[in-house]
Amino acid sequence: MSAAQAAKGSVTRLVDIVFPGDANHHGTLFGGAGLAHMDKLAFIVASRHGHVDFVTASCERIDFKAPAHIGEIVELSGRVTRVGMRSLAVEVALVAEAPLSGERRLCARGAFNMVAVGEGVERICGRLPPLAPATEDEDDALRMTELVFPGDTSHYGSLYGGVALAAMGRAAFVAATRHCRKAVVMASSRRVDFESQVATGEIVELVARIVATGRSSMTAEIDLFAESLRSGERRRCARGAFVMVAVDARQRPVGLGASAA
Repeated sequence: MSAAQAAKGSVTRLVDIVFPGDANHHGTLFGGAGLAHMDKLAFIVASRHGHVDFVTASCERIDFKAPAHIGEIVELSGRVTRVGMRSLAVEVALVAEAPLSGERRLCARGAFNMVAVGEGVERICGRLPPLAPATEDEDDALRMTELVFPGDTSHYGSLYGGVALAAMGRAAFVAATRHCRKAVVMASSRRVDFESQVATGEIVELVARIVATGRSSMTAEIDLFAESLRSGERRRCARGAFVMVAVDARQRPVGLGASAA
């Protein structure tokens, strides 16, 4: 996917896992946590389109249709649907995915109205770029976006290596789980090279592919890209390979074509 395609007209995805800290006493994702994910993705989508600062003006009716349970994968997808002079609308859908069965269900859908603010508006002559034709992903790689917040960075203002490694490990887990539909664990990190720092406020996109498989193991290659909110400039900052192993209920390796029971 080119930088232009990433910025305009395409679907942007945020993928995460429901951990206990984000769940209520019923074992399902807090509605507020789901809304926070949706609003964050709306901001990323708007920023990729306009390359200026945005704030959330309002969110239209958001219906929660089904729960997302602890341990499930949540995938949020967002796309710009309307563009005005200084505002735009982003449609966001939140889907839960059962890791082992692959069963997917729509949990929530809503529209977020975002308004361009700040000095950057003058740079674009007070008018946002028009809505571009929709584009699709060029391959079937897993793509996950995130924002870099100050709490994720060092005193130099760059992303902690450990935070980057955690994100890459999560991408490897999701890619491997989707590949084999079994419980997976990380066996090793073969090599990770950091090529450039990631600054506070930049978008991070992780692209994960399964590049090799064994009897019970899978090698996931992860590329980590940083993208400037203002310029749209995109660069690869890290690449790594992670070996994931399918396991059974006793945490023993199990063949990729065998039952994990």
